[in-house]
Amino acid sequence: MSVQIAVPTADDMRDLGERLATLLRAGDLVVLTGSLGAGKTTLAQGIGAGLKVRGNVTSPTFVISRVHPSLADGPPLVHVDAYRIGGRLEVDDLDLDASVEHSVTLVEWGEGLVEDLAANRLEVEIARAGGDDTADGDAREVRLSGRGPRWESVDLDAVAD
Repeated sequence: MSVQIAVPTADDMRDLGERLATLLRAGDLVVLTGSLGAGKTTLAQGIGAGLKVRGNVTSPTFVISRVHPSLADGPPLVHVDAYRIGGRLEVDDLDLDASVEHSVTLVEWGEGLVEDLAANRLEVEIARAGGDDTADGDAREVRLSGRGPRWESVDLDAVAD
């Protein structure tokens, strides 16, 4: 199942992340795809707020991975930026498989690298509106696609608000 959502502003992207967090649970793998500046980290900030995790969710580009514990008895958020990762062997070095079952694992730039971490995953593709990655403005189009049995019964339209 997949759904396409128009996201006019960065604030709307954060709000989408908060709504999306209501669908997420421990064991969920979220793979974010989009060009530089597409809004992946902005969406991750909304997810972090919705999960009520500790700390500011910022791009982990230089540290590769950050763990944000829950402040509300929910799952921790493991936020990974795979932009600088050279391949699956480097992903293995992060030991994400050790935490994926008890956390929400969100991976920016993870397409083609992390799909083997979990049988189920939510793929999130973010593009500038109109498909022009050089266009100015905040408007984005987000496609949510659930993969695996976990997502078969999840109503992704519920977050489209």
